[in-house]
Amino acid sequence: MFPPDRLALVERYVGWLAGAGTERGLIGPREVARLWDRHVLNSAVVGEWVPEGARVADIGSGAGLPGLVLALARPDLEVTLVEPLLRRTTFLREVVADLDVPVRVVRARAEELHGAESFDVVTSRAVAPLDRLAGWCMPLVAAGGAMVALKGSSAADEVELHREELARHGTDAPEVRALGAGVLASPTWAVRVSWAGSPQVSWRLARDARPRGQRAQRRPSPGGRRRGKGSR
Repeated sequence: MFPPDRLALVERYVGWLAGAGTERGLIGPREVARLWDRHVLNSAVVGEWVPEGARVADIGSGAGLPGLVLALARPDLEVTLVEPLLRRTTFLREVVADLDVPVRVVRARAEELHGAESFDVVTSRAVAPLDRLAGWCMPLVAAGGAMVALKGSSAADEVELHREELARHGTDAPEVRALGAGVLASPTWAVRVSWAGSPQVSWRLARDARPRGQRAQRRPSPGGRRRGKGSR
């Protein structure tokens, strides 16, 4: 899964995960024995769904999974790690500097990049439910690109749960695939979502772009005042 000249870098990265990553709480102590199969190789197979030379953003990158692994496995990619927490971005910057790989680390929430940046592929791993995750990631997806979210074996059920919601926001039908099947003992289940039409830089704009006749009509409560906790 890795070029021969990159294997030493991957081993060094695993050393970071087992050492500082565990000490700083980015990796659980019980995960150390499973770093290769459960985390590193599990992330590397995402490359099956990433085209050559793509610009990739990894949202909520944490310890660099899957974004940094993709950068090590695929030198052709332009990778940006997006993470809001200082201790995690500090770790990522230290690792990137030590490995001397051309990976950008951005301390921010995904929403802060909406309208400012776009990518061919936006990845994530165990960050949030699919509907909320799409609201963060899809506005960063460029024309012809896709969100690729690593999920568990229940990925298909999650897609069915949120399929209509995603479609209302202007996405194409989600795809579910077992990445690394025949290579890994336990394949990585992932969901791929792309835009059905032109990309939207705001999830709300994508939702409100529906024809007026299709928008839900709000009825004021008696007396002309709206009630309820979420009323405006």
